[in-house]
Amino acid sequence: MAEPDLVENYHSATAGERHLPESITVWDETLRDGEQTPGVRFSPDEKLRVANLLSEIGVGVIDAGIPVVSEDEARAVRTIAGAGLRAKILASARTVPQDVEAVIASGVSHIAIFVAASRVHLKYKLKMEPEQVIEATRRSVERAKQAGLHVAFVTEDTVRAPFDFVERLYRTAQDAGAERLVVADTVGVMTPLTFRWYLGEFVRRIRPADLSVHCHNDFGLATANTLTALECGARTPHVCVNGLGERAGNASLEEVVVALETLYGYRTGIRTERLYELSRLVEELSGIPVPPNRALVGSNAFSHEAGIHTHGILAHTLTYEPLQPSVVGRRRSMILGKHTGKAALVEKLKERGLSAPDPVLAELLRRVKGEAEHRSKADLERFLDDYRRRFDRPGLTDEEFWGLVEAVGIAPVSA
Repeated sequence: MAEPDLVENYHSATAGERHLPESITVWDETLRDGEQTPGVRFSPDEKLRVANLLSEIGVGVIDAGIPVVSEDEARAVRTIAGAGLRAKILASARTVPQDVEAVIASGVSHIAIFVAASRVHLKYKLKMEPEQVIEATRRSVERAKQAGLHVAFVTEDTVRAPFDFVERLYRTAQDAGAERLVVADTVGVMTPLTFRWYLGEFVRRIRPADLSVHCHNDFGLATANTLTALECGARTPHVCVNGLGERAGNASLEEVVVALETLYGYRTGIRTERLYELSRLVEELSGIPVPPNRALVGSNAFSHEAGIHTHGILAHTLTYEPLQPSVVGRRRSMILGKHTGKAALVEKLKERGLSAPDPVLAELLRRVKGEAEHRSKADLERFLDDYRRRFDRPGLTDEEFWGLVEAVGIAPVSA
């Protein structure tokens, strides 16, 4: 007789309220927005390594970068575009002719054309009137379509822009040939409830054939908002490996994909068992450590120390884990420390075929806890100091900058 279900699953009860599309295409931004993480720079060869693995695990669209940025960036995009990957290779461009021409010359099949939409961006960054933005959008999309590219149209700060202007701008892009429309929560101010309303209104007014979303994590809501968007019918979520990206980052690839697979029962086509491998590669190449408590890929995600937890896990993994570590290419670990219980020691001793009577186990447990409690914190403090120096100011130091100023001969302004 089969074992009955051990946990209640209320997701099926709410399935009727979700409107997940039949097909979801994961659009990865690690090589573009992820590289805009302060202090991160990928070489062309490193970009190719990441793109290869992204494609191998089943990511559908890869933003390789912005070719107009530099010759190095253009070379990286050309290399990825010519690598014969299964994923569609995309490059990004502002609504500026030289940007669009650089993408056309790069050999990619897809382009993301972006422009700001909110009043604050138009007034203080672009210094353009709404009509100028609309005309630049029309010209850029038409040129990309003329060159045979699949066009996604993106607005920065979509959700803080006047809706009437948003509607006019996206309709202009659609009429010019844009196939995919991307709504961006550029500074992460949406909540799931507000985003549900916003996207419902967006779809009602504009009726996109392919809705995409780009969510930032300033308030820690990027993954939740992305999942909300998918429930509203969005087909193409933007994600970054390890949640990299500007400021607090973007929606995490691993979180969005595994939530769809595990919580929604939706088959994404992503090889989730290789997500940890991908996470480690991006960690290595970006130089940005994955926090221990990061969901799914952090070192603590499948680690247990507290006695009540380890006892539960040893009895049945569902007690304190929502999924098996192997789903994302991980292994479970039992940490020995202040909160360790006897059950963890019994399991640990089995690794070498050992066992011990209760009095001996009690003495061993006392010593383990004592060692953990009295261990010096000096090493930890040194590590944290080094970490903060590296990541609080990831760019050039002031000393390095002023050395360059002196080298190029900038003189003080005369009084």
